[in-house]
Amino acid sequence: MKSVVIAEPGQLAIKERELPQPAAGEVRVKIRYASICGSDIHIWHGHNPFARYPRVIGHEFFGAIDAVGEGVDPGRVGERVAVDPVVSCGHCYPCSVGKPNVCTSLQVIGVHRDGGFSEYACAPAGNAYVVPAAIPDKLASLIEPFTIAANITAYLKPTPADVALIYGAGPMGLTAIQVLKGVYDVSTVIVVDRIEERLALARANGADNVLNNSATPLAEQLDGLRPTLIIDAACHPSILPEAVALASPAARIGLLGFSGDPCTITQQSLTSKEISLFTSRLNSKRFPAVIDWMASGAIAPEKLVTHYFPLAQVEEAMTLFESDPRRCCKVILDIQ
Repeated sequence: MKSVVIAEPGQLAIKERELPQPAAGEVRVKIRYASICGSDIHIWHGHNPFARYPRVIGHEFFGAIDAVGEGVDPGRVGERVAVDPVVSCGHCYPCSVGKPNVCTSLQVIGVHRDGGFSEYACAPAGNAYVVPAAIPDKLASLIEPFTIAANITAYLKPTPADVALIYGAGPMGLTAIQVLKGVYDVSTVIVVDRIEERLALARANGADNVLNNSATPLAEQLDGLRPTLIIDAACHPSILPEAVALASPAARIGLLGFSGDPCTITQQSLTSKEISLFTSRLNSKRFPAVIDWMASGAIAPEKLVTHYFPLAQVEEAMTLFESDPRRCCKVILDIQ
């Protein structure tokens, strides 16, 4: 089978590999589509601290089960499935309180173990979720990125009365817009970014207002408006202090980033307004919810897709994704 392998940072190649055999409790998926994420780029360049090499990358993928391991119902062969990349132990403290996404022995498919930029991949049977016919093959790999928005919004508990501010109109910010508007019916969603084309995408994905802070400070543009819910989907260390300063008393702030750079914030700035701060990594079993949202039309993944490439052009696809944020959003690999 053909697989996209990062042998070591900077070395990406399509290689012939042996067909994997599902272990006990696993399924093997014949992959049809996989979508590119920023973390795939980071692994390619050696900037993901969790990756182990050599690695078949890709954690957003969809296909059909074509083989099962011991203990798995053979009747599952043929199921159309999206694969949750979060592989957890099921018995440590985080798992016991419903947070398998920070399991003490966490493995992420496509990061710690081989992923979905391949003709076949194996995964625990419980991680392979059936995709209903209402979701077309060519969009089903986007279930995973919407689980990121599902996870942070589950913590933030949006309401229609909220005034939401989203930093960043990249793929994560766009999924957050759609979930806030289409699922939670939030009355006002404001998006800030420094790229006009991305702000146009934010509008197309449901933002009520968009602001470019490349020249004019955000505080000046908000003109005293105090957001009650803020999501940082841009992940720069300068954002949290600004978000705290701009937020309404009793606001909730959600962080999605992994920056290792420090930021400066005072306890007083948080406690004086009793701001609630939430962090979110990956997803904690949000696939069923997102599948329901997508199948019902509450969210529209097609609004994120700008390009499709065959697997053979994966390096071109990843380079485009990385280098052209003005015209590129979600890039999907056709692996059929």
